[in-house]
Amino acid sequence: MDQNTNKTVLILGANSDVAKQCIKQYISKGFSVVAASRNTQSLEDFTLENNLDRSKVTVLYFDAADFNSHQKFYSELPAKPHTVVYAAGFLVDNHKALTDFQGAKQMMEVNYMGGVSILSIIAMDKTNRNLERIIGLSSLSGVRGRKSNFVYGSTKAAFTQFLAGLRQELASRKIIVNALVIGYIRTKINEGLELNESLIMEPDYVAGFIVNAGNSFTIVPGFKWKIIYHILRLLPEGLAAKLP
Repeated sequence: MDQNTNKTVLILGANSDVAKQCIKQYISKGFSVVAASRNTQSLEDFTLENNLDRSKVTVLYFDAADFNSHQKFYSELPAKPHTVVYAAGFLVDNHKALTDFQGAKQMMEVNYMGGVSILSIIAMDKTNRNLERIIGLSSLSGVRGRKSNFVYGSTKAAFTQFLAGLRQELASRKIIVNALVIGYIRTKINEGLELNESLIMEPDYVAGFIVNAGNSFTIVPGFKWKIIYHILRLLPEGLAAKLP
């Protein structure tokens, strides 16, 4: 019997392109998946189009920004998860975020506050002895503030710091916390943006780093992005300010 046959993965924000590829890859490894999103119809269609084993996939409604619903959502899960992936994300361009606070607020709620809310509920449930791993999807945009996207980047920086502290909090219980620090991906959220084609990663490629995450806290998919990550961290402020 596959060692993962009786294990469950909870994917929050499962309608993202990367998350959908995670669903396929987790199932191929024997896991059962609870896929949660506001757009449940899209997930139902995805499972049908890809001929996924419906006995292995449960689709549930989840709204990252509806904080008051999170405890009820978790309490009513069909199975307590062994692995949790927080993949919910929202993006508006920096000018809009600076001139219309609603866009900035929605990024804060989805990218950071929603993660803190639901992951805290999950992590603090000490009755769930199944929990082995929590994975949060962050971004290179959160490594350094850049004038092109610092409002979005600030939400990802905050989420990364939350995950870092959560990793320390859960270490005594042998629960691993990973932060995926991700660059450009060919996904819905980046449609219409002028991005360097040579740096764009495919969703299934990034999903592989999530599904096969090891013990390291920071995971940066793609060797080019690893180099960029280290440059961003070490770049003097004067040079960082000149970045586009």
